Amino acid sequence: MKKLTASLLVLVLSSSIAVANAQQKNDTIKTKEIEGVVVTALGIKREKKSLGYASEEVKAAELTGGTTNTGNVASLLSGKVAGLQVNTNNNFGGSANLLIRGYKSLSGGSPLIVIDGSPVNNNTVTGSVFDYGNFLSDINQEDIESVNVLKGAAASALYGERGSDGVILIVTKSGRGNNDGSWGVTLNSGITAGFIDKSTFPTYQKKYGAGYGGQSWNEDPGPGGYNYANFVDDASYGPAFNPNQLVYQWDSFDPSSPNYGKATPWVAAKNGPIKFFETPVTYINTITIEKGNKTSNLSLSYSNMLSNGLMPNSELRKNTISAKFNHDFTDKLHASVFTTLTLQDTRGRNETGYSDNIVSGFRQWWQTNVDVLALRDAYANNGNSNFSWNRSTAADATPQYWNNPYFQRYQNYQSDDRTRIFSYAQLKYDVSKNFGITGKLSYDDLQMVVEERLMNGSLPQAFGASGLNVSSGYARTNVKNTEINFDLFANYKVDITSDLSVSGIAGGNVRRNLVDNIFMSTEGGLSKPGLFAISNSVRTILPPDENYAKWVTSSLYATASFGYKNFLFVDGTYRVDQSSNLPKGNNSYGYPSVTGAVILSEFVKQPWLSFWKLRANYAEVGSSTNNYRLVNTFKARGEGLFDQPFFLANPNLKPQRSKETEFGMEAQFFKNRLGFDIAIYKTRTFDQIINLPVSSATGYRTFLVNAGQIDNKGIEVQLNGTPFKTNNFTWDVNVNWSKNENKVIALNGDSQNYLMASYQGGVSLNARVGESFGALVGSDYVYNANGDRVIDPATGRYLRNNNQVIGNITPDWVGGIRNSFRYKDFSVSFLIDVKKGGDVFSTDMYYGLATGLYAETADYREGGFVHPGVNPNGNVNTTPAINPGSFGNVDGYRRMPNKRFVYDASYVKLREASIGYNLPKSVLANTAIRDAKISIVGRNLWIIHKNLPYADPEAGTGNGLGAKGNSIGVLPTTRDIGIDITLKF
Repeated sequence: MKKLTASLLVLVLSSSIAVANAQQKNDTIKTKEIEGVVVTALGIKREKKSLGYASEEVKAAELTGGTTNTGNVASLLSGKVAGLQVNTNNNFGGSANLLIRGYKSLSGGSPLIVIDGSPVNNNTVTGSVFDYGNFLSDINQEDIESVNVLKGAAASALYGERGSDGVILIVTKSGRGNNDGSWGVTLNSGITAGFIDKSTFPTYQKKYGAGYGGQSWNEDPGPGGYNYANFVDDASYGPAFNPNQLVYQWDSFDPSSPNYGKATPWVAAKNGPIKFFETPVTYINTITIEKGNKTSNLSLSYSNMLSNGLMPNSELRKNTISAKFNHDFTDKLHASVFTTLTLQDTRGRNETGYSDNIVSGFRQWWQTNVDVLALRDAYANNGNSNFSWNRSTAADATPQYWNNPYFQRYQNYQSDDRTRIFSYAQLKYDVSKNFGITGKLSYDDLQMVVEERLMNGSLPQAFGASGLNVSSGYARTNVKNTEINFDLFANYKVDITSDLSVSGIAGGNVRRNLVDNIFMSTEGGLSKPGLFAISNSVRTILPPDENYAKWVTSSLYATASFGYKNFLFVDGTYRVDQSSNLPKGNNSYGYPSVTGAVILSEFVKQPWLSFWKLRANYAEVGSSTNNYRLVNTFKARGEGLFDQPFFLANPNLKPQRSKETEFGMEAQFFKNRLGFDIAIYKTRTFDQIINLPVSSATGYRTFLVNAGQIDNKGIEVQLNGTPFKTNNFTWDVNVNWSKNENKVIALNGDSQNYLMASYQGGVSLNARVGESFGALVGSDYVYNANGDRVIDPATGRYLRNNNQVIGNITPDWVGGIRNSFRYKDFSVSFLIDVKKGGDVFSTDMYYGLATGLYAETADYREGGFVHPGVNPNGNVNTTPAINPGSFGNVDGYRRMPNKRFVYDASYVKLREASIGYNLPKSVLANTAIRDAKISIVGRNLWIIHKNLPYADPEAGTGNGLGAKGNSIGVLPTTRDIGIDITLKF
């Protein structure tokens, strides 16, 4: 990969020099055209050359033009912005995690999302085994004109406490219409199908079948002297397959099966779990109507999305309506209004994590002799009942560990309805040419109803408010999140002298947030089978779990931007926030920023130098905490009873603080044919608000404190080049690369470890003093002085050393390379997305290697297996692992240290690819169509390199820190291929 990148850059450089020199007479690009105008904090437009901080803009064509419509704008940024990590997963309607310049906080953190200067909610519903997606997916990607990523503290300081993790600025399209003043109409239609990448799903061994104990069978031989398969054991470490041996299997007890009452050959199943998945297909149709003139413009759009997932009985329907109107009432009075409504109905999201996750079963606890399509028939032909392969005994069909997967998908499905409204109205009055006043009101409202079902006859599991094991039940969650922002500010510009000017804004913001969630469930099961209603509860239901919270943040801010002779720019900003979530005396906090930029190309006049700038900045940002953490609150449990929380609140909390210094350089050469942008930064975040453990003797488990410091430093590089450019052919290359290093400097007092998440098998995600953020802690091998792994000569098994750092989720670096080619009316583009380093613990391999599922376990059982390593005396090990015929004695969770299942999470992916064709104008001359384009698009087409077996190292369980560093029961990744047609009238 390194050689490929270096060779590519040499080619870009040499080709650009040669072709650019030949074309200098034809290119007349000015500095302003090279840098352009970008949207910055609070929706303010600035010349990019004047900015003293790093930001990166992605135009709509680059964002959406070369890939399938993912339904989530966040995922479209993968591999396109230096310093931005995007982690996607294949969960149906699932999350995409964004991270700018590494983790700065012990609680994680993600950038603020802003639309046209107004913040929007990008949270997700938590506390469930389902991934409900981050709410950025409610934004219609066809409404987007550009995305600008504000990376550092100086760039995002004007957004106050919410900008400490960076900001993603989304600019929506304004209406333009046709040149003759008529309405413009754009129709876009696309269809995408997904095909499983088999490298991200298990390859099963086909030599052994059900069981844990070698040649053992389930019960004494039945009629005819034939054995019963060990259908109670959810593993494949049993007897070797033999087509000449007849065995009573689970379907021998299925009255609807052709194998009913018969002993059948003991062979591997014809149809393994991969046949359980369906082909996901997505249809998206969008119509946009727009019109514009000198004083007004209007844009209306409607988008319909219909999609099904990999799992049976999954469907997502999403309708989005949006409108944007800009109008000049007079030469001085200007108004802008935008509103978007999203209605989404989703059924059948996939479970995530360990328990009751069908895919965890496929990856960890499966029998290779079970035919998954026979399970489909058993479900359909037995009245949609839970006829499972995992019988308790030959005479008892009650599932031991696992439901029939089709019963689970069609009867125990979840569903959710989401309504999202985001609107803003802005009025600006230009008092004079250099002074104006703007007022803006924005409203963001999300309402969601989530339903979870457990049909009668299910395997008993923890469910509902009490968490007791039941075999049926119904739960309902009502979610309401509202945010209102009001901004009032003045903009000014003053020419101090003919060479020196100052401009900026001064104003204030009031933000009000409301959360109103209610959770309730049946208790003891469903009284009437199949009636999913809270009132259909066997027992008296517990009081609903209600969470009602509101908070206010009030702010004042001011900026001043000085420009001297068009080559020197100095900016200063200051903002003060007052948060109702902090105590009086500590609830007001301010943070400054200062930036500088020098345009060196104004002094170095060379024909090959188009633009050259140096920049530097320093900024401080702060952040508050969640609501109601100053004093302990209590939850009502009915009959006058109240529960005390397990954490101790802190009435003396202070805001979290962060200080950052950044230096950068950017340049363009040969009339913008070759360029770069480099930034280096260092960030120190302290006084973090975290929950630390406390002795249970206090009556609490954790207490809230200001503690902890994390330092981050890094470098970001962006390169652009146009190796070839003629009237008919253009080749553009964009490269980004970034590296972030962080270290946990301190916690609280003498504390050396902060637990952030716990995984199966005793592995945990931690912040450890002196280590990079995100240390994976578990058991490691024992090593001798030479670094060799030590083996017990009596057992042939590795010795283990507990509570060791065995990995870290932080990658070494991330990057992307995008190539775009245009020849006349044809266009081709592709994007390579790379992550180097970082680790992941595979719970799937931890269990699946012990239960004998994976192909590499096929040879463990015969003749023994000698682990590489040395004995304590230093001699090379020659002792086979003892008792290899019983599960887990050679490999897997029973005998191996956790380190065995930690893998390098690097990957190289062909993330996007497209081939497009614009119909010639001559073909459209006598039609109503102005432009027509057809494209073949693809996403995740090829995992060029990865180290994690049988899974995608990028996939996770959902959103937030708990989804990092653990590969457990994830869906296979799909190669998505589609056709996209755009017509403009």
